[in-house]
Amino acid sequence: MKINIASKEVIHFIGIGGIGMSGLAQIMNNLGFAVQGSDLSQNKNTERLIKSGIKVFVGHHQKNLKKATMVVISSAVKKNNKELILARTKKMPVFKRGEMLANIVALKKNIVVTGSHGKTTTTSLVANILVESGLDPTVINGGVINSLKNNAQLGKGEWAVIESDESDGSFLKLPVTYSIVTNVDKEHLDFYGSFEKLKKNFCTFIEKTPSFGKSIVCIDDKNLKTILSKCETNNFLTYGFNGRSNYQITNLKKKTDYSIFDLKIKFTKDKIYKIKNIKVNLIGDHNISNVTGSIAIALNLGIKINKIKKALKKFQGIQRRFTKVFSIGKRDFYDDYAHHPTEIRAVIRGAREVYKDRKIICVFQPHRYSRIKSLKLEFASSFRSIDAVVLCPVYSAGEKLKYNFSQNEFSKLISKKSKIQVINIKNSEELKNYFKKNLLENEMIICMGAGSISNWIRKIGSQLK
Repeated sequence: MKINIASKEVIHFIGIGGIGMSGLAQIMNNLGFAVQGSDLSQNKNTERLIKSGIKVFVGHHQKNLKKATMVVISSAVKKNNKELILARTKKMPVFKRGEMLANIVALKKNIVVTGSHGKTTTTSLVANILVESGLDPTVINGGVINSLKNNAQLGKGEWAVIESDESDGSFLKLPVTYSIVTNVDKEHLDFYGSFEKLKKNFCTFIEKTPSFGKSIVCIDDKNLKTILSKCETNNFLTYGFNGRSNYQITNLKKKTDYSIFDLKIKFTKDKIYKIKNIKVNLIGDHNISNVTGSIAIALNLGIKINKIKKALKKFQGIQRRFTKVFSIGKRDFYDDYAHHPTEIRAVIRGAREVYKDRKIICVFQPHRYSRIKSLKLEFASSFRSIDAVVLCPVYSAGEKLKYNFSQNEFSKLISKKSKIQVINIKNSEELKNYFKKNLLENEMIICMGAGSISNWIRKIGSQLK
């Protein structure tokens, strides 16, 4: 759908506080469009928008649309949203975030990052390399890049680096020059209906790569290997630990706060290159895989390896990805966005490999009842290599309880499948009291979830200090 936006339009974002929506709103504001929006509550994203001059309404009310002429919605906005109902009634143009994003970046050369997990980190790494190489890219990311102190920037260069949203199929609408596909997992099946349909959409995404571009695909992921075998075009390159990768990770050395590895680049048996001693301030195999995808993109763009290495050494990470938020004595508290079994296992594995003797406690806030329902057993067996789980109530993300969920029964299942102690808490006050009474020296506490847990831990940290 072609969107023509005149200077007199007032574009209203419903759910503007979401990380993806806030990034798009900021880019459009920087381009000179009149932008406003609403969300249920204020957060760090809305605070950044307000500082940049964007009007943000707290709460969804029909009066918020008084001056609006066009509406943008996220995939999280429900059909019964009051503002959306009024927009439909008044026959205002309503666009999904992905549709609007596709039109905004239509005149750029786009590097699109997609996949079930690792998108935000990979997008940040690519953006960091392009920024450090002087290419001044436009960036729209799903997390705050520490070096930019933002999740979006409007660059003057010809390239845009975009984290796509596969949750509603809108990633297929984005114009692509290069892409990275990190993995495919059983997510967003409420939209797709089946895992097979989700995989078919990823196949379509890879096949739409233009002849002058490339799709960079991780073949460590078994689902992506299957998808690639069904693609009708071979306009892709592969990366990973797998020996058949075009960009193969070798000689990985794991330290407590950084990793060093080599890269073997091969396109034919006679054409093999090696890049040695690549250092990055990240830990965990999943992150090294993300780094490799970003290196592959940069090399295809013609960026010199010395510039790539320099950019990776300077990479400061992104917020909510194994982020150390505070310490009390020798007890370290981390915040992570992990809210899917695959993500939880990857974070725990990465931490355990380099912190072999430390006691690790995970504070887990489940996200959405539907996700717990469909992946209950996978969640329950995700905590095997740590010492204890503190289980928080489910963060519903607006979902109504659709099945008979019991936190107590879920905690018993985790204890049984992961063979560890599980402690139930009801709210942030109980979590603070648990920390006060039970923590010992030299413990690592990793707080996980996509809901309010990040705010909880930061507030508790200020109180405990």
